[in-house]
Amino acid sequence: MSPESEVDLPGEALPGTLPEALRTELVAFRRDLHMHPELGNQEFRTTAAIKARLEKAGLEPRVLAMGTGLVCDIGVPLDGDTTAAPSGMLALRADIDALPIPDAKTECAYRSTVPDRAHACGHDVHTTVVLGAGLVLAELHRQGRLPHPVRLLFQPAEEVLPGGAADAIECGVLDGVARIIAVHCDPRVDAGRIGLRSGAITSACDRLEIALDGPGGHTARPHLTTDLVTAVARVVTDVPALVARRVDTRSGLAVTWGRIESGHAPNVIPQHAELSGTVRCLDLDAWRQAPDIVHAAIDEVANLHRAKSEITYVRGVPPVVNDAAVTELLRDAMTVRRGATSVESTDQSLGGEDFSWYLERVPGAMARLGVRAPGERTVRDLHQGDFDVDEHAITVGVELFTAAALITP
Repeated sequence: MSPESEVDLPGEALPGTLPEALRTELVAFRRDLHMHPELGNQEFRTTAAIKARLEKAGLEPRVLAMGTGLVCDIGVPLDGDTTAAPSGMLALRADIDALPIPDAKTECAYRSTVPDRAHACGHDVHTTVVLGAGLVLAELHRQGRLPHPVRLLFQPAEEVLPGGAADAIECGVLDGVARIIAVHCDPRVDAGRIGLRSGAITSACDRLEIALDGPGGHTARPHLTTDLVTAVARVVTDVPALVARRVDTRSGLAVTWGRIESGHAPNVIPQHAELSGTVRCLDLDAWRQAPDIVHAAIDEVANLHRAKSEITYVRGVPPVVNDAAVTELLRDAMTVRRGATSVESTDQSLGGEDFSWYLERVPGAMARLGVRAPGERTVRDLHQGDFDVDEHAITVGVELFTAAALITP
């Protein structure tokens, strides 16, 4: 590591706070990402910015084969044997892509400069947190104070079903990894705190597209046609009810519609209709059964109304199921940093997250990173154009990941 890129750390064995210069740099880095959002598998500028900063710190990041995203190992033995440490590597994962929505923060100096693109899910924060933790851990390794190797993983295309995690895994990002951790911004939790949950913390999320067809006709003679509008209406109302009754209700299997299109004139029964929506599920086993259950329910309703159905079921992501031991590692790390009161319990969300694909291979856990300014009354949500964060959360995330790396057994 070159002297100009060293991170000046406090002298104690487990640094409790970040130096002001690093905090300032990380906030500026996050704001730069926020101003230049890139969609999944198009994150070339973002990847280049991360790579340049890691290289400045004397590290050797590797861009993934897809051309965006990268990994960077810290403390790996010179012979490349990533299994030399007793428990293997701890991986810190960030997602780097943005959303195809406009930035609605009209008074914000660092609002998006790209039309119809915004970091409205906090991925710019996730990226900055892992970068910051990497800079701190690299300096600790230089000082001989990093007990185990750590891998930084900056993953592209989290927002693109079935998620960029699957492609990253194909690139070997989990080779030598024993545990993996991540954070996700939560606007319901105050900055300075995290939310934890052992077991499932998100839901499965799939995409559903349906085309219904039949001979149309005049609205004066619906009995001579396939009354497609009625068929669509019954699919919309009956399919979710049928699906919910064909699994244990505790699994939370739910079909929700987001788009319906059919017809052009008030007195013409159309020949074609389209519906699209999502299938969400809280339970991993029920998610695996969901395609067959949903297909059967749609066919049943469509056949009843003499409509021909064409179903496209796009597999998304399973639930993120936090490993109990890794969840406790995050709890211990946060407690060391900020005390037991900085950790709160969190509910299982119906949102989807492709971090789940990593947990199909290795134990891991995701924490909810509080980003709400303490005392703020404005109710914000993810995937909204006005989404923003209290940037103190960046420091908290870096400290959490740093402590987790230092106390990993």
